[in-house]
Amino acid sequence: MSIDPSDPGHGHSPAAWTAVIIMLAAFTIGTTAFFFELVWLVWASFGLLIVGVIVGYVLSKVGYGVSATTATSHGH
Repeated sequence: MSIDPSDPGHGHSPAAWTAVIIMLAAFTIGTTAFFFELVWLVWASFGLLIVGVIVGYVLSKVGYGVSATTATSHGH
């Protein structure tokens, strides 16, 4: 099985993984807090969700995104 160089990677990058892990943690905390009716923690987890989006965006702009990963894999 070969890797197609035109394949964008579908988000398989350190930026994407970091953002997804942060957002999954926020979603898990928020769901648990909602179950226990801890309104302040639900809103705090929403804030963490936004932080995950920002972290993913910043990491992709710094060079840890899909375009950086595919660009480095094309070089010899």
